Amino acid sequence: MFERIIVVPDLSDDSLALVERLGALKAYGVKECLLLHCLDARVANTVTLSYISSVMEINLKAKKEVLEKHGYTVETRIAPGLARKMVNKIALEEDYSLIVVGAHKHSFTSETPSDGVAYDVIHYARKPVLVVRLEDEYEPDTAGSFSISDHILCPTDFSENAEQAFEYLLGMASKGVKKITLMHVQDQTISKYLGDRLDELNRIDDERLQNLKQRLQSISNAEVNTEIKHGNPSVEVLKTVQEIGVQLVIMGSQGRGFVKELFLGSVSHNIVRQADASVLLIPARREIAAAVNDGGGLMYG
Repeated sequence: MFERIIVVPDLSDDSLALVERLGALKAYGVKECLLLHCLDARVANTVTLSYISSVMEINLKAKKEVLEKHGYTVETRIAPGLARKMVNKIALEEDYSLIVVGAHKHSFTSETPSDGVAYDVIHYARKPVLVVRLEDEYEPDTAGSFSISDHILCPTDFSENAEQAFEYLLGMASKGVKKITLMHVQDQTISKYLGDRLDELNRIDDERLQNLKQRLQSISNAEVNTEIKHGNPSVEVLKTVQEIGVQLVIMGSQGRGFVKELFLGSVSHNIVRQADASVLLIPARREIAAAVNDGGGLMYG
C-alpha cells in the first residue's frame, strides 16, 4: 500500500535513527525509497554551495546503505529549494505514496532545526505523512525493536477525512497489525450545549465505532477495541496514547472543523507534536486535488 516513499532526513544523528527504523515499513509493501535533501536557494548562491552539497552527498550515501540493508531500492537526490515546497511537489508529480519524516516529542515551543524541517513538510504535504517519533537521545540498539504494528490508535470524529484515514487503517490491518483501538472524543463543548442529549449521542457514536470495528474484523485478526471519551480531543488522545501503549496514531489531518485555508487542524497539530507515538497523517482528498491544480502549498493556522 506504500510501495514508493520519500524519506526526508537531515544531517544529524537523529536522521540515522530515522532510517534505521524504516525496516518496519516492509510489511506495508514499501519497495522503493527516495532519500531527499533540499538545498535552500539562499545557501545555493553562496561560496559554501560546493561544501554543503558534498556533506549532503556523504550523508545520503550513508543512509542509502542502511535502507539497502532493509531490502529497499534506494535513490538519493539533492533538490534546490525549500523542503516544504519541494517535497510536496516531488511527491505529487512523481506519485509517491508516503512521505516520511522524523521528529521529537514536545517541540511545540522549542524545536530543533530538524524538527522545524519536519513540521514544515507536514504542513504543506498533500500525500500521507508518517512522522516517526525520535527519542531525545539516540540509541542504535533500539532501532531493530521499532514497530508500528503492535498497537495502532485511530481517533475519529466520523468526518470525511477521518473515513479516509480509516481506509488506510483497513489496508494496514490486513497486513498483520496486532491490536487496534478506535476512539471518539465527545468534545467538552457538547456537555455545555447538548448535555441533555449526551446519552443519546454516546449511543449513536458507539454504534458508529462498532460498525468500524466490524469492518476491521472482517479483514483482520487484530484485537480491536473501542473507546468513547469526553473532554478536549487533543488532551484525551494524548492521554490514551500514553496509557495504553500505542505505537502509531493514524488520523486525518482535518476534522469537522475544516477551514479551507488550513491544512493541519488543531487536533492533528497537537498530536503530531506531543504524542509519545509515531503519527500517520492522512490529508483530505479535496486538498490533494486542489494542490494538483494550483501547485501550491497552504500554511497551517
